[in-house]
Amino acid sequence: MRSMWKGAISFGLVMIPVRLYAATEQKDISFRQVHREDGGRIRFRRFCSIDDEEIPYEDIAKGYELPTGEMVVLTDEDMSDLPLPTTKAIEVLQFAPAEQLDPILFNRSYYVEPETAGARAYVLLRNALEQSGRVAVAQVALRQRESLATLRVRDGVMVLETLLWPDEVRTADFPFLEQDIEVKPQELTMAASLIDSMTSEFDPDAFHDNYREALIELVEAKVAGRELLQPGTLEIAASPSVSLADALRASLAAQKASVDGKQEAKAIGVGKSAADGDGADDEAADDDKPDGAKPAAKKSTRSQPRKKAS
Repeated sequence: MRSMWKGAISFGLVMIPVRLYAATEQKDISFRQVHREDGGRIRFRRFCSIDDEEIPYEDIAKGYELPTGEMVVLTDEDMSDLPLPTTKAIEVLQFAPAEQLDPILFNRSYYVEPETAGARAYVLLRNALEQSGRVAVAQVALRQRESLATLRVRDGVMVLETLLWPDEVRTADFPFLEQDIEVKPQELTMAASLIDSMTSEFDPDAFHDNYREALIELVEAKVAGRELLQPGTLEIAASPSVSLADALRASLAAQKASVDGKQEAKAIGVGKSAADGDGADDEAADDDKPDGAKPAAKKSTRSQPRKKAS
């Protein structure tokens, strides 16, 4: 990994020199825009709408459009004069319980690696964070944009997560919130039961991006010059309308059948393994006997009748 930022964590009067690395990456398949007839790449050129001339990149500046349609031009020099005190620092502002942070605020994640000179102070802050069960709320400027952020510990490494500003989160204003929608107690009970029956430990490795895998297969098929069978689209057949309670009952029954089926298959597998193991032991025991030797008769476990006294 290549570091994308170098600075320091400002923790009171303690300065911890660190580097940031992007903690995540997109696995999307990237495409080029091409000419359908010959596959030639489509290139875009920057033209000025007034001069109708192509403009070199070094002559392009940022423009802020006013409501009147007029444009305010901002150069790189103008932008560099803006005060960004956290350009080279992750300034810790406070500490807070992690559960108080709404996940909707999370934006991007970065691994924080200490420089050699700051390793001891880094480990001290890391251990203190883990022991406290809190996260550090900080402020940092990345790519000319100042953001709130949190510092937390993951697998022994501190992770910086930039946050959206509160005014960047849209208000959930939907008509149904104003409606008085009744939910029956028995429906709520069945919904809770269905949730319980579908609850298990979350394992992210158990899930895959099926669309991306199919897309890769499609590209590979094109390269190999072979046809790829396309799966049919999912069609939802029209069915008689059922009540919410009936749908919940059917869902519970289907989930129970699925669980019972898995348990039965597991039991059969265990029983078969045990039976195969017994047979293997018997065969192995017979193989150890000299040729022509007969296996000893098994003793009966039944109690023998006593002989009557004469």
